[in-house]
Order: sequence, then C-alpha cells, then structure tokens
Amino acid sequence: MSKGTIGCGVLIVIGLALLGTGITSYNRLVELEEGVDSAWSQVENVYQRRADLVPNLVATVKGAKEFEQDTLTQVVEARAKVGQVNFDQAPDAGQLEQFEAAQSQLSSALSRLLVVVERYPELKATEAFRDLQAQLEGTENRIAVERRRFNDATMNYNKTRRRFPTVLLASIMGFGDKPYFKASEGAEEPPKVEF
Repeated sequence: MSKGTIGCGVLIVIGLALLGTGITSYNRLVELEEGVDSAWSQVENVYQRRADLVPNLVATVKGAKEFEQDTLTQVVEARAKVGQVNFDQAPDAGQLEQFEAAQSQLSSALSRLLVVVERYPELKATEAFRDLQAQLEGTENRIAVERRRFNDATMNYNKTRRRFPTVLLASIMGFGDKPYFKASEGAEEPPKVEF
C-alpha cells in the first residue's frame, strides 16, 4: 500500500468519526431541547389549572355580602393578563420574564384576596370556598414542582450544549442557551394577615 492510500484511509476514518460525533451530538441536543419544551408545557399546564380555578374562587367570594369588589377586580384583571401570555415552545429570556411578571401579578392578587377573606369568617366556613382553597394550594405546590422540573431539563440541555465538541455544533446549528425560571423579587414574602 502506498502512503497516499494510507493517508486517504486515515482521513476517511477521521471524517467518519467526526461525522458520527456530530450526528450523535445533534441528536442529543434535539432530544434535550424537546425535553425542555415538554417541561415548559407542563409548567404552562399547571399555571392554566390555577387560572381555571380563579373564576370559581371569584364566584364563590362574590356570594359573600359586602365583599371588597376592588380586590375581586384585581384578581379578574390579573387572570386576564395571564391568559394573554402563551408560547408554542419554551420561551426565551425576554418571554420568560413577561410570563413571570403576569403570573406574579396573579399570585399577588390571589394572596390579597385570601388575606381579605380572613375578615369574612362566614365565607371561610363554606365548603365550596374551603375546597377551592385546598385545590389552589395543591396547584401552587404543583407549580413549584413543575418549575423545578423545567429548570432541571434546562440545566441538562445547557450543560450538554456547552460541552466540547457539542458547543461547536450547537453554535453552527443554532442551538442557544435556554433561560431558567427564577423567583421574582419579593415573590417569597408571605402575605401579612391581620385580625
């Protein structure tokens, strides 16, 4: 065998190895990106569940005599804004910020509503309100779980995307970093209840 034939054979083997690595990396990125999109869909699902509970909660609270209407109006308006922020796939950083702002506004309005309800013991005692409050609390727990799962999927994707040699292919093929769900400032402050 001549040196030229051996050299061509080595180049072909190296080329095939690079092609195989590229295909494997691309497929892995696609798989992880789909995982992020799937996790995001589940986040939207549980947030939608919360939004779906709001009209029933508002209707139940409206049944109470002399209830503070401005608080109910704030809840209804915040829910309407939440319904306007939807994405077909996992959002980019700007879209995620917009989504978080709308959800934070609804969370704040619901917290104010539940604080105001403390002044109405006859409303708190109704079975319908207790059931809705329990469903809302369960949904808030689901939201926390799904946000964590979304962040886990995002971490796996971003970690794989940044590894060498995948980072080279990711840049060429347009696979960018995915943003994490972060708590808004003041989001962890519990509402103040006064009697």
